[in-house]
This record gives sequence, structure tokens and C-alpha cells, in this order.
Amino acid sequence: MAKAKSKTAGSANAKPALLSGGNPQIAKGYGDAPVQAYIAAMPGWKSEVGRRLDQIIVQAVPNVQKAVKWNSPFYGMEGEGWFLGIHCFARYIKVAFFRGLSLEPVPPVESRSKDTRYLHIHENDRLDEAQFVSWVKQASRLPGERM
Repeated sequence: MAKAKSKTAGSANAKPALLSGGNPQIAKGYGDAPVQAYIAAMPGWKSEVGRRLDQIIVQAVPNVQKAVKWNSPFYGMEGEGWFLGIHCFARYIKVAFFRGLSLEPVPPVESRSKDTRYLHIHENDRLDEAQFVSWVKQASRLPGERM
């Protein structure tokens, strides 16, 4: 008699593996489904914050395009490239604005890339949603990254 198969990373019911720092390992894909799979797999408090960030982005830019690349959700405009990315780290969520240096005010965290700026969201941080919406709308009107 054959043994029952155990649930592995490749099965439909298995939770995605968490990479270093707790970032979900999600297969590359385009559209809302892979982004929602990433958000659902974000560990602990990060999943709720990820859902809220996604809601805010979609409300601010209704025609936003979504994808998961390099185990991170990306948001962009059709034919214009990606303007924002999200990534989980052990203690915070990093929101990358790829043309962040052009935003007013400039997001607070510097990057090695001269144009990119970050917003780090920690567990007990209160997100300034009005400011975040402003950054998202501004970023969506700028040329995005081609990745």
C-alpha cells in the first residue's frame, strides 16, 4: 500500500516557504493572484499591513498593474514600468519607491540607488495613510523601473 503524500512546498495547500528575514517565497507571476498569495503568506502582523497597503495602492491608482518578481510584489503602470515594491524583513516591511527622490516630501530612508527611497513600516508604527496615498499617486505618474 502506498503511503499518503505529505504536503510539500509544491502542493496546493502548502504554505509558501519563508526566506531569510521572513520574506515569503512566491513564484514569479503577473496580476493580482500572486500578489494576494504573497500578502497571505506574510508572517504575523505583516500580512494585515500588506493587505492595507495593497488596498490603499489600488484605491489611489485604480488601473495599477501588479506582479511578484524576486519574491516581492511590484506595482506599476502599463507600459510605464514599476513605481513601487514591497519586501518583508525580520523587523519591518520595506516599501520601495523607485523614483522616490522625485516625491514631495521625499520618503525618509535612503537607498544605494540614487533615485530610490524607502518607507520602513515596523510592527507598532502608525501609517500616515494620507502621506502614503500622496506618494503612491505621485510615483504612479513618474516613469517606472523596467525590470
